[in-house]
Amino acid sequence: MVTEAERERVQGEPRFGQVFTGTVVRVPKPGAIGVFVDIGLSVEGFVDVVLLPRGRIEDWPVEGTVTDFEVWWVHSDHPQVRLKPSDPQYLCEDFADFVARYRPTWPAEIGKAVRGPRPSTP
Repeated sequence: MVTEAERERVQGEPRFGQVFTGTVVRVPKPGAIGVFVDIGLSVEGFVDVVLLPRGRIEDWPVEGTVTDFEVWWVHSDHPQVRLKPSDPQYLCEDFADFVARYRPTWPAEIGKAVRGPRPSTP
């Protein structure tokens, strides 16, 4: 169980866009949920299905893949760092359109501490 102090530490330290090298540890339902990533913190990392290649499950990172991920947001209900792949081969094809539509403030958020209200994703 993660303590409240640990949750605050993890939520306070990462910055939007901060890069972590991580290892994909679980792909529970390829094409449906996303992938879980160990980024060396006491909380899990997760890449949501909407940020992974659509319709090309074979292009998703598989268990054991080591690559870079960026902090996309930190889940406010339970300790989990939401990530986006840094490598374009693992990122959805329409990422620029996705950002423009659902998170247009993303470029301005890069480098800011992950604190306060968390941005939402669709």
